[in-house]
Parts: sequence; structure tokens; C-alpha cells
Amino acid sequence: MKVKKKNNRNIQINKSLITLSRFFLSSFILICIFYTTPLFINFIEKNFNTKEFANNSKKILKNTINKNKIFEDDNEIVKNNEIDLLYDILDENNSDIDVVRYTTSEIDALFKKVNYNLADVRDTKLVKPAYINLLPNEIKKIENTKKRKEMFIKIVLPLILKENNKIRLDRKRLFTIINKSKNTDIEKKWLEKKYKQYGTRYNDLSTLKIRMDEIPTSLAIAQAAKETGWGTSRFAKEGNALFGQWTWSGEGLKPKNATENEGHKVMKFNILQLSVRAYLRNLNTHASYKDLRKARAELRDLNKPLDSLILSAHLDKYAETGSQYIDVLKKIIQQNKLKDFDEARLLPSSKDLESLI
Repeated sequence: MKVKKKNNRNIQINKSLITLSRFFLSSFILICIFYTTPLFINFIEKNFNTKEFANNSKKILKNTINKNKIFEDDNEIVKNNEIDLLYDILDENNSDIDVVRYTTSEIDALFKKVNYNLADVRDTKLVKPAYINLLPNEIKKIENTKKRKEMFIKIVLPLILKENNKIRLDRKRLFTIINKSKNTDIEKKWLEKKYKQYGTRYNDLSTLKIRMDEIPTSLAIAQAAKETGWGTSRFAKEGNALFGQWTWSGEGLKPKNATENEGHKVMKFNILQLSVRAYLRNLNTHASYKDLRKARAELRDLNKPLDSLILSAHLDKYAETGSQYIDVLKKIIQQNKLKDFDEARLLPSSKDLESLI
């Protein structure tokens, strides 16, 4: 009898130990789940939910050349994000656009006919809506450096102002929507479109507000001048590429010194206007320019004008030369007095006036 009781007691003790072990094991698993789940979600959001558009940094090229599988996967992500962020620009770029390339003398005659000159623009801050779709082939033959620069500025200035105008109107509409307690279906669809264009998560209005903003005209002109040699580069003439942006999925031009294994191209556009639009989308979405957008938002909060010299300090990742690239941009802005154009505004075109009648 004593042996039987002892066996029963041992069985009960063993059962208790098993139950207790299971309890501690279950508790440990639950603790691990609760602890790791937020970390896992945070990792997913950081690495998969934010879309960024590829810039022309040569560091990306080094990743492309490398045979490592990790880099190949990264390039595939870049490609997909590029298509998502530029879908509207790529669609328009793939459509048939009937354009004519004018000579420098023809463009000069047009500017004189509408009385469009930079001296007046610097004084009145008003720009004639004279849109040139393609750079003239002869711009490189203009021996007078001052005249060549003026021709280039007069061509790109209206294009930059036009795209910044669109962003300004979108930003105004965004703030109207934010300040409303209830939005219409049309407003909700418009927001969905802008979330996609600016690579933000759905309903992330705070990020959208920071990204949907202008780039100072003087900074855009300076970068276009630097990237194209004031309109004389092959990419500018053959591909209307004013800002040297790279692509892995769109239409592009292969650099002459590139090897067959290099998958990138310089993005090609049917017209100069699309190049400007893609450039603004690039600075407003790519992770490399997050500090630029932060500095811009701080200037907005302080009710200060967008200063190209301040913002250019955050473009060290735009080119492999880094801080040297920033110094060049600042010199271009200062030596050519490009800040005179930051307050410039487009005069309404004849079509705009007709719509008001």
C-alpha cells in the first residue's frame, strides 16, 4: 500500500512539473511574440512600405556592377519604385508628342516678338509663357558665354515655373482638404493619386505635406546648368535630360563609357517639360534628399522664403563629388544671380485668358 501511495504521489508531482513547465514555456513564447512583433512591423514599414525614386548617384552604379545577389534585388526594388512613382510621367513620355526643334535664331526671334528678356524678368518678376520643347542643336555654337547662358535660362525658366505652379496649386488643395472635417469622394480619389505620386503610405498626410512642395527656381536652374553644361551635353540634346537622372526601367540613353553589364541609362524624355517634372518628383521623394525636405519644411514653419543656398547644402548625394558638387551649385547661383528668379511668376497664356472669358 505504501509503495502504491508513493507511486501515486510521484505521478502527481510529475504531472504538476509538466503543467508548470508548459505554463512557463507558453508564457515565454507569448512574451517573445509581444516583444518581437512591433520590431517586425517596424522593419516591414521601413523597408517595404516607403517608395523612393532612384536618383543619378554613381554609388548606385557601383551596386549595379557588383554581382552580389543583394544588390541585384535592390536594383529590382529601385526599378519597381521608379515605375510606381513616375507612372504618370512615363505614360505621357510614351505617348506620341508632335514637337519641332527650332534653331537658336528662331527661338531668339520668338523671344523678341513676345518681348521676353531676362533684364525685365529680374525687374518685374514676370515671365512670358514661352515654352520651348527641345533645346536647339546650335546652342553649343554660341561662342559668347553670356549669350549662351541667357538662352539656356530663358528656355528652362518658364518650364520650371510651370511645374512649380502645379505643385503650388496641389499644395493649396491639400491644405484645404486637411482643414475639412469631411472629404468628398473626388477629394479622396485625388489624395489616393497624390499618395502614389509622392511615394507615401495611404493616409500619411504629414509626410505628403512635407513632400508636396516647390524647389527654388534658382536651385533648379543651377542643377540643370551643371548637369547639361548649360544645355550643351549629349544627354540634353538627344534625350532632353536636363538633370541627368538615371533609369533602370524607362526610356534612356546609354553613357558612352558604360559597360554592357551596367543596367542603368540616363532617362530620356520626349520634351524638356517632362524632364523638369521628373526632377521635382525625384527631389520630393528620394530618401537621399530627406534632409533637404526637412530643411524646406523648417523654412516653411518659420514663414521664411525657400533659400536655394540653404537647401543646396543637402544635395551632396546627388553626385559622386559630394560636398564639391554643393560648392559648384552655390557658385553657379551666386555668379549668375539666379536668386533673382526665385520670386518670378508666369504670366497667363492666351489659353488661360480664353478660359476666363
